Amino acid sequence: MTTIQYINTPEQLVTLCAQIKTEPWLALDTEFLREKTYYPKFCLLQIATPAWVACVDPIALPELDTLFEVLANPAIVKVFHSCRQDLEIFYQCTGKIPTPVFDTQIAAPLLGFQDNPGYAMLVSSLLSINLNKAHTRADWSKRPLTQDQIEYAADDVIYLCQIYQIMVRKLTELGRIDWLAHDFAELANPALYMVEPEKAWFKIKGKNKLTGKQLSIIQTLAQWREKTAQAEDRPKSWLLRDELLFDLAKLQPATVADLANVRGINERAVNRYGKELCQLITEAKNRPPLPLNEKDRPAKKTQQQEAILDILTALVRIRAEENALNPTILATRKDLEVLMFNDDEECPLLHGWRYTMAGKELLGLLQGRLLLGIESERLAIVEREALASDA
Repeated sequence: MTTIQYINTPEQLVTLCAQIKTEPWLALDTEFLREKTYYPKFCLLQIATPAWVACVDPIALPELDTLFEVLANPAIVKVFHSCRQDLEIFYQCTGKIPTPVFDTQIAAPLLGFQDNPGYAMLVSSLLSINLNKAHTRADWSKRPLTQDQIEYAADDVIYLCQIYQIMVRKLTELGRIDWLAHDFAELANPALYMVEPEKAWFKIKGKNKLTGKQLSIIQTLAQWREKTAQAEDRPKSWLLRDELLFDLAKLQPATVADLANVRGINERAVNRYGKELCQLITEAKNRPPLPLNEKDRPAKKTQQQEAILDILTALVRIRAEENALNPTILATRKDLEVLMFNDDEECPLLHGWRYTMAGKELLGLLQGRLLLGIESERLAIVEREALASDA
């Protein structure tokens, strides 16, 4: 069994950084807490290669600047599973994303796995190992960590090393290793890890059903909640839950007494923020809301639109079958709706391997440059110009 290096002194960290510098790739994972904070509290960093494994204690160490600098080396591939929250911690600590990145969760569907597979499922499927879940809910901020906790944390990167090597081999054999370049490059976009308070209302579900005044209030309160949660480093739900935002938007309390009568609001929030919230609500209901995006507006599709979506779905099925993929991995019906109605730049079909495999042709169908036909009892894509010349 590989000895786990527990790094909790500056001297040990210097030695570890020297080890890292010679590696072509590293498996990485983090342990953190955010149940009581807005920002994740960094508690442990696990690093492994096929030859060694280390657990770095950011709570015990005075600084990690040297380690972050080494990890930023673009010659070293950083391997994660479901890396968004891990990279958020790196961004929070350094203001940068360590690249290049390989995410096994993103890569797995190209090997026939479901979309967004869990780590335990990959370990079970690829290594025939059932992970120990004893410390899933552990408080990683408490010290000292037990030996069981350290071994549990180390297992995540030990097995990740093995999964990564298997995936790279299989993706290379299938000629798909380069398909992921765009997806992985997008993970370095700082916008993924920043929350702009003025855009916080975008993530609130059901806002499209509100009236103008109600929507304006939701937008204002969501921005206030985000700013306050960031400033106080507290979970947003501890300030106002989403359902309470809707109640305030509909009831529109004008005084602190009115606010205190709203079901679900706690006394602390009323005492601490009551006057400010009432003022925000009054101001918001007297100004027009920011416009909803088209995709936020409810619209019943016509029979013609449903038929077009059926045609697009047929193309997705053809390309998925050719590449031995589940069609929903390539595109869901919702993805096709976004492509059809909004031409949204964030649509996955407009980027990376999905664009190459199907997105380009789907746009051709929508723009009338391509047609879906039948050849030898199989669906086929036909260019309109070629069809016209044959006629």
